[in-house]
Amino acid sequence: MITIPKIVEKIIKNSTFLEEGLNKKIINLSALSRIIKLDIEKELYKKVENGAITMALKRLANKLNHKKNSKKIFSNTPNIIVRSNLTETTFVNSQTLTSKHQKLFEIISKQKEFFSTITEGVFETTLIVSEELENSIKKIYQDEKIIIKIPNLSSVTIKLPKENIDISGVYYFILKPLAWEGINITEIVSTTHEITLIFKEKDIDRAFIVLKSLFD
Repeated sequence: MITIPKIVEKIIKNSTFLEEGLNKKIINLSALSRIIKLDIEKELYKKVENGAITMALKRLANKLNHKKNSKKIFSNTPNIIVRSNLTETTFVNSQTLTSKHQKLFEIISKQKEFFSTITEGVFETTLIVSEELENSIKKIYQDEKIIIKIPNLSSVTIKLPKENIDISGVYYFILKPLAWEGINITEIVSTTHEITLIFKEKDIDRAFIVLKSLFD
């Protein structure tokens, strides 16, 4: 059933600026309700009262307070690690791929300074490694089908507190400002208490500044 709160939420979430304005409580709800009233009436095929729209906006504003909740768990500035000179390679999944990973792990175990991560999906597997491992990748995976290879990447790893698994909006808090600044994320890799964002090298400086500013 289509309701006023559902339509209001759809309208607000389709506008980044309105969503942020509600989140920061800098929008006059009565004025906004008058502005969006016509759109709501078109969807409901009936007249609605401004008061009902304003009430829906108030309730939605309480739900959108992601940044405040996220700030609570980041009581201290988290560890932020930046790495450069990375390469991403994505392979089609195969029966022989796992054995190739084992060979790569043997090399990595002897060279702890190198970065590596393997993400296995349903149909494909992505490896992100330090460029120094590129020759090893070519040799070990030479018989595997490559979907895409992306060189010249950098990463930012943010250490998350243990409470993050019980609080909604933590990833939103981190990713939203990057979207606002038009910074593209090539890949996202996460564990329970870490999130690693992969960027093209041309974007890493801006990305780091934006992410660091979240915790200043």
